[in-house]
Amino acid sequence: MYETILFPTDGSDHAATVAEHAIDVAATRNATLHVLSVVDDRAFLVLDDERVTHVREDLEATARKAIDDAVTRATASDVETETAVDTGNPAECIVDYAAATDVDLIVMGTSGDEYEQNVVGSVSQRVVREAPVPVTTVGPTVDS
Repeated sequence: MYETILFPTDGSDHAATVAEHAIDVAATRNATLHVLSVVDDRAFLVLDDERVTHVREDLEATARKAIDDAVTRATASDVETETAVDTGNPAECIVDYAAATDVDLIVMGTSGDEYEQNVVGSVSQRVVREAPVPVTTVGPTVDS
């Protein structure tokens, strides 16, 4: 049923816990784990061109580290991985990636950030509403 699983990561401390859940599902199902990190370009709207370059480089480095950390964990569990870094609105990029790569399941964290949930809407809430496949969410208080 689940042959291809998407794990979107931002490299946060909570992402490590979510990774363990995604890796466990992938290992149990002998599935490929796609690890995606999105550089949120909405932060660039108020920056001048010179600063955009530096901020983008820093955010891309953070995204690659987040992916590398997840791949290291997955490899230790003999889970096959594919990786990608995208730039844009995180929720849109996650949903688009899921559709384009025919993933069967998305496993992602929720921030637990009350401001984000109540004012701007969380990435995970939007993905749950718009994803073409089931989404498993892991809250910030869940242990691996």
